[in-house]
Amino acid sequence: MGGEARQQRCDEDLAEVVAELFVHDERVRGLDVTAQVDGGVVHLRGRVDRPDQLDTVRRLVGRLAGVHAVWDRVRVGGRDPVVLDLGCGDQRQYPTNIGVDRRRTPSVAAVADVGRPLPFRDGAVDRIFAVHVLEHLIDFLPLVAECHRVLRPGGVLHVLSPWWKHVNAVADPTHVRLLDTQTIKGICWGPERPAWHPLHVGRDESTVFADLTPAAPGDEPDPRHLARFFD
Repeated sequence: MGGEARQQRCDEDLAEVVAELFVHDERVRGLDVTAQVDGGVVHLRGRVDRPDQLDTVRRLVGRLAGVHAVWDRVRVGGRDPVVLDLGCGDQRQYPTNIGVDRRRTPSVAAVADVGRPLPFRDGAVDRIFAVHVLEHLIDFLPLVAECHRVLRPGGVLHVLSPWWKHVNAVADPTHVRLLDTQTIKGICWGPERPAWHPLHVGRDESTVFADLTPAAPGDEPDPRHLARFFD
């Protein structure tokens, strides 16, 4: 069985497992949330009344074997999430995302250089996608700090980048950084920069995935939680 066919089978099986979770787990049973799976990424749709309900869904789904990341377009308390798609180029991850790029395309709503401060207020957005972006920046920590600034408490930064051992990481001459899951660990904590809690971190044979939420000052991560993701 080829790699793509195997991944499709895995996605189909994982979608069934997630659907069963919504039926049988009393913590999420009855919620108006559905899931699709593509390449190990679980895409949540629907609506919930409270943020903690979505947090519970994300936490339970993220524990399932084979899940690389959990992305969502879930309405919370009647409000659609505000989502930035950094460096989106010609294609946003979701059609309703706010595209941000230094080059004007039909997908771009805000023309801005992601290597400079983002043109958004503090705590203005719920989700940020940085898909195939960090590997193009010599120093991506200022952008990560900007994402921390503009995310609301409980918001999520979604990172997707080539894994350093795969040919895709070095085949593109515009890639100037190599990433691993341990790189995400370094992003989460460091002197004189904002901290992050990893909701989910993983990789497949070609890609590093991370879902990160801003940590409040003084927050201490759970060592058992970190052991799932990092050496």
